[in-house]
Amino acid sequence: MIKVGLTGSIGMGKSTTANMFKHYGCPVFDADQTVHRLYSRGGRAINQIKNFYPEAIVNDSISREKLRDYIVKNPEKLEILEGLIHPLVSEAREDFLIANKDKAVLVFDVPLLFETGLNKTMDINIVVTAPHHVQYERVMSREGMTETTFKEILAKQMTDDKKRTLADIIITTDKSLEDTKNQVFKFLSSIEGI
Repeated sequence: MIKVGLTGSIGMGKSTTANMFKHYGCPVFDADQTVHRLYSRGGRAINQIKNFYPEAIVNDSISREKLRDYIVKNPEKLEILEGLIHPLVSEAREDFLIANKDKAVLVFDVPLLFETGLNKTMDINIVVTAPHHVQYERVMSREGMTETTFKEILAKQMTDDKKRTLADIIITTDKSLEDTKNQVFKFLSSIEGI
């Protein structure tokens, strides 16, 4: 089994690239989707958040907006929040590994791959990238996105330049979807013999 870490800053095309890996038959662990599940009605994070910041619980689920606003106003609480959520995400990742133990290639779509040190547990790390103007256009076209929110998100993430220096493979997404798909196919073809 080859474990592939897949990351990229907001608006770089990481989710689209992850779907291309799925298209080629690779199971993909999506860290963001896992957090969404943990935060949704009946999710395993609800009791922890209820004790941490009860006002974030709305209709038996966790309001990401309320939680984000709380962390923005109380940045010193971020480490505590991560200490509650990261172990739950780790458990889900282990479950994913066990469920797919017979697969040749597993992809771990993790926005903070390098920031959390998870890259060290991967066999190959891929960074998905595009020029800043392309990233900016993509992000600003999202519903509800503002310049301020975009800057806040970027401030929490390692820079694209730094990520690219840590990558084993770089996939660019500024041409066509077909071009990106070809890069994914070429990568998968190159590791089949490993």
